[in-house]
Amino acid sequence: MTRTTPNVSFEFFPTKTEAGHEKLLNTARQLAGYSPEFFSCTYGAGGSTRDRTLNTVLQLDSEIRIPTAPHLSCVGDSKAELRDLLIRYREAGITRIVALRGDLPSGMGISGGELRYANELVSFIREETGDHFHIEVAAYPEVHPQARNFEADLANFVRKIKAGANGAITQYFFNADSYFHFVDRACKLGADVPIIPGIMPITNYSSLARFSEACGAEIPRWIRKQLEAYADDVKSIQAFGQEIVTDMCERLLAGGAPALHFYTLNQAEPSLAIWNNLGFKS
Repeated sequence: MTRTTPNVSFEFFPTKTEAGHEKLLNTARQLAGYSPEFFSCTYGAGGSTRDRTLNTVLQLDSEIRIPTAPHLSCVGDSKAELRDLLIRYREAGITRIVALRGDLPSGMGISGGELRYANELVSFIREETGDHFHIEVAAYPEVHPQARNFEADLANFVRKIKAGANGAITQYFFNADSYFHFVDRACKLGADVPIIPGIMPITNYSSLARFSEACGAEIPRWIRKQLEAYADDVKSIQAFGQEIVTDMCERLLAGGAPALHFYTLNQAEPSLAIWNNLGFKS
């Protein structure tokens, strides 16, 4: 039986140095060989990487020739600043955007921007550009860390879709049941759009634990305990990580996930190891 290769996409973050940027481009060139549906590029808290995101997106789209979706957040940006970015992206032929509320840089209070929530940003993009952009928003199967509860977070997600979003990309997770539950509940509330699971390869336990704590992604106890047992044994951590994430991806695809979106951290090998383990080649 021939397996149909699912859509795949890869996410990058803009770098601060020339060396880092060249590494990003080399990674993108390698991943381009796997025919991704799109790349995406993060924005930074409070728009702190605005110019670097813009330049990276335009370079990936024009030079690597993979459609690239900029992340765009409304916290900390005025409507005029957002409008200017939308114009520049549209004129450059960018047709996809990941619309987020975003976070303020550390030390700044709750403030900034004329738009406060992602659903308002989605509405603004639609008002300014019509249907030019395919808009993805964020989804949190294990609940946004600042949400009151699951039901409130789900209602917020539905508002983003009804504001005009075409689909969503989830925060990463390691429990496929949380994804299926979220998709089922969202669909029943009228948010029947493609919800792409975000996939985080496991390469370093300490950094993964810190990041997961901050973004509300749960590392199941049995996984955490095994990773702790490996201590500084990097090869064992990576081998175990590849195994459990590959197994989860198999289950997600078998259960109807429309695609996979890899958080690359600007590295090709960890994501490709999982993709190749799934039996999909370039």
